Amino acid sequence: MTFSTVNPGLLDDLARTAAQDSIEKTVVGAVITDPDDRVLLLHRPADDYLGGLWELPSGGVEPGESLTEALRREVTEETGLIVTAVEDYLGHFDYRSGSGRRTRQFNFTAAVTGQTVRLTEHDAHLWAGDGRQSQVSSAVQAILDTWRRHTAGRTPLRRGHSEKIPHGDVENPRPAPSPG
Repeated sequence: MTFSTVNPGLLDDLARTAAQDSIEKTVVGAVITDPDDRVLLLHRPADDYLGGLWELPSGGVEPGESLTEALRREVTEETGLIVTAVEDYLGHFDYRSGSGRRTRQFNFTAAVTGQTVRLTEHDAHLWAGDGRQSQVSSAVQAILDTWRRHTAGRTPLRRGHSEKIPHGDVENPRPAPSPG
């Protein structure tokens, strides 16, 4: 069973806002770290959509599936790791999918068991320290910047808050605001 400290009201707000914004597809992404605070990044095969990109473990939300259920399933499918906790909401960004659909990726921190990664859809993985995290898109970089700011002081992120969520896109991502 997966434990989640993310407020269910916030999850409802995220889904409602995406629908109001005419988002056609929702995706979840996970910031997963090892004991040295290195982030797990996955490499898209060259012949895939956005081939060659390093990204967070992520994937689409199925009909009837909650964001946290989708995160748990996608992390396991893509990496073989088991999510034990979905902890913090880090923000979102919008982009066009390979089929041209308006897509929103919601990003969370996640704790997992183990660190042996078994890839199914990607051709490489990397536990990236600060110096290697710049290999991702600017949108994912903004999510990692939010994660770094909050882990530096170990302050909790948006666990219990359900205020209006900022909108962002790949060109202009907007991470979750700092709790205040």
